[in-house]
Amino acid sequence: QVQLVESGGGLVQPGGSLRLSCAASGSIFSIDAMGWYRQAPGKQRELVARITSGGVTYYADSMKDRCTISRDNAKKTVYLEMNSLKPEDTAVYSCKAEGLRSGYFGTRRDYWGQGTQVTVSS
Repeated sequence: QVQLVESGGGLVQPGGSLRLSCAASGSIFSIDAMGWYRQAPGKQRELVARITSGGVTYYADSMKDRCTISRDNAKKTVYLEMNSLKPEDTAVYSCKAEGLRSGYFGTRRDYWGQGTQVTVSS
């Protein structure tokens, strides 16, 4: 069984910072990419940032200058550091493991974490 567990969410004041973590566990041989998504109430889920196993990153325009995604392949963990947070950043943040294989000949599958709430409010 593969699990993704996020942590680090919470309540933060506007202008503050948060560091989210997402740890993958279980039978994992490789993961092609990991990403952070968010979904605010009444809105569609959107990609925030993504990083490949080789370290290539992508950022959504809304967060490009305010967040950094990083990855520890050995720990199978991805991090999202967010700065200068705004009330409109309030959402449930979820991580996604793309192209996860449980073995060398395993099928690539995508997995999602359960999400962590980020609330930006004074």
